[in-house]
Amino acid sequence: MDGGAHGWTRCAPGGCGPPHRAVRPVAGAREAVGLLRLHGISTGFVTEQPGVARGVLTDAEGPLSTGGSTTCSARSTVGVCPHAPADGCHCRPPEPGLILWAVGGVCTAPSDCVVVSDLGAHVEAARRAGGLGILVSSDRTRPEETAWADHVAPDVLPAVRAVLNGPPQGRVLVDERLIEDVFDTGPRPR
Repeated sequence: MDGGAHGWTRCAPGGCGPPHRAVRPVAGAREAVGLLRLHGISTGFVTEQPGVARGVLTDAEGPLSTGGSTTCSARSTVGVCPHAPADGCHCRPPEPGLILWAVGGVCTAPSDCVVVSDLGAHVEAARRAGGLGILVSSDRTRPEETAWADHVAPDVLPAVRAVLNGPPQGRVLVDERLIEDVFDTGPRPR
């Protein structure tokens, strides 16, 4: 499962680098990861950090050191592409390298991987890796990305619920159950 720094977290106004080091989880991200962990599903957090290549950030100053890495504290693997877009690396989406690396980090097959993100490049990277991509629209999502995505969810929690219910069916994924109904851990105490 890919969180990307975009699909699961947001930088504070002004950016993720110094002096704006606050990376915050998007609504439902902690619950979504908790739901995956409850079902024994390994998770990962992957992100591109072109600021490292441009010299604007060091590895110690990026989102993974300032909150992004703790957003999904129960995740199994963390991956970073530190390259600039012009570097032509194989790990920067839409290339599948970073997704394949993360899949290897959790010892699963690419066909068992689901990437949830608000960027079409991440969804395309999942497809190229042999996995499934779910687009969660945000203010960063371009209309054409929403138009060509095979699966679209309103936020990360319905995306995760759709994955847990079997292979997602249909283009728009919606699950309106209450969180208490999703976290069914047995009979309620009396």
